[in-house]
This record gives sequence, C-alpha cells and structure tokens, in this order.
Amino acid sequence: MLLATLVLGCASTQPLPGVVHGVEGASLTSIPGPMPAFGPFDTFSDALKAACPLILSQPRATAGRPTEQNFSLRWRRSREYCAWLYYTPDQKFEMSMLAAGTPHDAPNKRTCDLPATVDDPRYSPGSLGYVFVLHNHPYDNVLSDRDIRFIVAMAVEHGVTVKTQAGVIPLSIVAFFSHSGSLENPPCDGFFQYVPATGELLRWLRKDSDWRRQVIGRVEWLDDTRYRIVRN
Repeated sequence: MLLATLVLGCASTQPLPGVVHGVEGASLTSIPGPMPAFGPFDTFSDALKAACPLILSQPRATAGRPTEQNFSLRWRRSREYCAWLYYTPDQKFEMSMLAAGTPHDAPNKRTCDLPATVDDPRYSPGSLGYVFVLHNHPYDNVLSDRDIRFIVAMAVEHGVTVKTQAGVIPLSIVAFFSHSGSLENPPCDGFFQYVPATGELLRWLRKDSDWRRQVIGRVEWLDDTRYRIVRN
C-alpha cells in the first residue's frame, strides 16, 4: 500500500466527545491524550486512516465542493479541528484529543489552536515522539501559510524526525479533506502534507482501498522568515 511507504479548523451547546477548549477563551497549554476509543495503532498509516474519518465527521468539519450551490453557507459555518498523532514508549501510535477552532473565524480562513505538547498521563512529558499535526480542511484546498509556519515551529520544538521501532519518521503536517456534500460521516478522499525535513508538498488521494501520492511542489526557505513554493 502506498500510504505505508510514506517516509519521512456544532451548533450544539453540549460538549463534543474528545474535543477540548481553553477555559474562558484562554489558549490550551497542552492537549490531553489519548483520544478515547481510538487506537493504539502499530503503524502510523493505520492511525492516519482511522484519524481521517474521525476528524472529518466532527460537526461542520466539511463544506463539500466549491462548485456546489450551498458551498458558501457551509464554508461560513465550517470549523477546523486539529490534533497530534504521537508515538509512545510502548511503541504505539496514538492521537490526542481534538482542539476546535472558533465557529466564526476570519472569512477567508479556518484555524485551530493546537498546543505544542500532549499531556498523556501514562507517560512522562519528554518520552513522547511527535509525528504528525493532523487537521481538517473544509474543502480540497492546499496547505496555508499558517500551516507551513506552524509545523516548522514544531520542528524546532521537537526535531524534524522521530525514531520509531519501524524506522525514522519525519515530522509533518496533514490536512484531511472530503469531496462529499454529506455532513454526516463524509468519506475521507485525501489529504495534503508538508514535510519540513524534505521540503516536499504532497497530495494524497484515495483510490479504492489504496492511496495515490503526488508531489505538488517544494517549499524553499530563503532565510529564517521567508520562503517560496516551487510548484511541480
């Protein structure tokens, strides 16, 4: 399976299971883990395949295709959710709970405020390996400037790679999306990925039970603050 060869932002007032918020609007200092009823997984590819539908099934996580008649309304109401996929001392992959973005964000973007660290009470803070930042895009759209800068900051914080029993995995950011107009259980149609260690910008598309990998460009840093994207 191709995915296994990958190397390297609700109308209800009730709390959503597995979704956390800062107290009285304050930012979270860490994100709790693990996500209830999720994992653990032996491989990161299995964890990614399970995380995608879970994140996309959250309220207002998808907006469908931009060509659909009701897309504008769905986009305005959409939310972003984000989490860490991390590696434990038990040699398993787990996902943190989800941090949810505000339902009324800037009109041209969706964000969620993911802390830099996971608080999993089973393990000491420094024993976790930070592998992927996971989040949804309400539609099939490339990674944003904020996505790219955030994962680079996390690479400075945690390192560009994680040592696992199966080998070295590079830290990266992933944005899941669905083409479906369904708001309930939308299918996982693919994800975008940026890998700071290689500079690659990737787009993965689901094809039946397999995944197709496409290199869509490369991020080239000009200095510590400026970069350019070279498209393929």
